[in-house]
Amino acid sequence: MEIDILKNKVATIITEKTNVSNKLQAICDLLENQISYYDWVGFYFKNDDKEELKLAQYTGEETAHTIIPFGKGICGQVAVSNTNFVVQDVSEQDNYISCGWKVKSEIVIPIFVNGENIGQIDIDSHTANTFTTKDEELLEYVCKKVSTIL
Repeated sequence: MEIDILKNKVATIITEKTNVSNKLQAICDLLENQISYYDWVGFYFKNDDKEELKLAQYTGEETAHTIIPFGKGICGQVAVSNTNFVVQDVSEQDNYISCGWKVKSEIVIPIFVNGENIGQIDIDSHTANTFTTKDEELLEYVCKKVSTIL
């Protein structure tokens, strides 16, 4: 993973003259295309004043999980904890919402705007034990950049 190259590409997407939805989709597509073990990449955001997340842009197989209650699954736990959650083997998580039998690991990083957790980026991988601190660093960067356009 060429993290600096990917950061530069994300920064370029953020500055493009297009709407937020197109920028988020471009980031999903970039990450899924450039990192071989990123099999599903998507953004979830707080659904108005409800205690739930709503699926926004994503790349990968369709998911039935378009609404996730706070506290439920990895994404729902990040909405409550406000911290990164790296799961190297989803079969070891009691509070995991299965997105399909292929998913073996997941990483979720929150997005903050003015100190408030307003959403997250969610990555699923078909490979167990695949995420490293470089993934966290890259995705934290992505979230910081995304927060500037929300």
